[in-house]
Amino acid sequence: MSATLQAQSGPPDIRSLRSPGGIEAWQVQSDFVPLVALSFCFEGGAAQDPPGKAGTAQLLARLLDEGAGTLRSDAFQERLAERAIELTFTAGPDAVGGSLKTLVAHADEAFELLRLALTEPRFDEDAVERVRAQTLAGLRYQQNDPGNVASKRFLAEAFPGHPYGHPASGTPETVAAVTRQDIVDLHRRIVATGQLKVAAVGSMAPAEFARRLDTTFGGLPREPDLAEVPGVALSGRGRQVVVDLDVPQSVIRFGYAGASWRDPDFIPTYVLNHMLGGGAFTSRLFQEVRERRGLAYSVGTSLVSYRHASMTWGYTATKNERVAECLDVIGAEIRRMRDEGPSKDELAKAKDYLTGSYALGFDTSTKIAHQLVQIAFEDLGIDYIRRRNALVAAVGREDIMAAAERTLGDSAMLVVIAGRPTGL
Repeated sequence: MSATLQAQSGPPDIRSLRSPGGIEAWQVQSDFVPLVALSFCFEGGAAQDPPGKAGTAQLLARLLDEGAGTLRSDAFQERLAERAIELTFTAGPDAVGGSLKTLVAHADEAFELLRLALTEPRFDEDAVERVRAQTLAGLRYQQNDPGNVASKRFLAEAFPGHPYGHPASGTPETVAAVTRQDIVDLHRRIVATGQLKVAAVGSMAPAEFARRLDTTFGGLPREPDLAEVPGVALSGRGRQVVVDLDVPQSVIRFGYAGASWRDPDFIPTYVLNHMLGGGAFTSRLFQEVRERRGLAYSVGTSLVSYRHASMTWGYTATKNERVAECLDVIGAEIRRMRDEGPSKDELAKAKDYLTGSYALGFDTSTKIAHQLVQIAFEDLGIDYIRRRNALVAAVGREDIMAAAERTLGDSAMLVVIAGRPTGL
């Protein structure tokens, strides 16, 4: 049975495809090099961790290539290495996903190993304990890192009692509590085709790709069994929390309202963020905090879009005795952007940069596949890549002012400081 190809209004090289078994995917066929890059994700990530067992989803992701079917871990890894097959799995707050890259000549082997990893993972006890030990070693090391300490505390204060407030990597206590059965159960609940997003880029005919979709993913359950994750807003705005660490330089994390990818006002908020703190060397915060006052080596902000929450997340680090001054400058720039908005030239330069640099995210097959899966996951439409720059170019000053009022509002921030700041 051949694949069903659907005409789309998106870019001509992006094809929407449905396999004979009903699995939907996007494909960019390119015969320029004889390889295939595949990206995929399943709805449900660390937010689905069992209560008190944060880190389960990340353990699951790290164990998927640690043996499958009749192949124990060493044999599975040897099969990948023999054919130079790149197979990785990851877990974020809202999804478990992965990527595959292979030469076309080794596609049969590559897709079979992916099938085994997803449908027949072994989760051998020795592999579970080895990965757990590696994870615990990393977590204990991070306990002495001010940046990591500040970030974890920030999330706990931002989303108290919510799955997003728990570190996706877990803590030494929660990771130690995870059992093999917890991992098996989470795999059964998440790894299903009902909300699977898949994209492939490379030298493979559509009919062949459709066939491989069924042979690779078709053995999975149809519907996931996901726990409901409630929507949540950023908590603690207006508060300053200090985590006492004996270090000469305090690490600062701060946050205020943001916008999710699915928000109709995301693009104006994205442009606003670039001008305020997202532009690496051109943003107002970089110019005021680093260039003019020398308060920090780096400072910036980014939009964080979860499935059920959004925020703007900021970072910097400065000497303990200059923390108060640094926060004052950041607060003043936020209020100035909210009250005055950008100049005409500032807005024009921001849009020129954001439209001109967009193509840099599509310079490899793996990047293209990853971007397509992200767009599909956020339900932005197959033509989003074609539309995106026009959306950015259409942003006017009034859109920026509306986004500033919505996200900057009263300019109150949640601030977490890891160090021993003075003068607060």
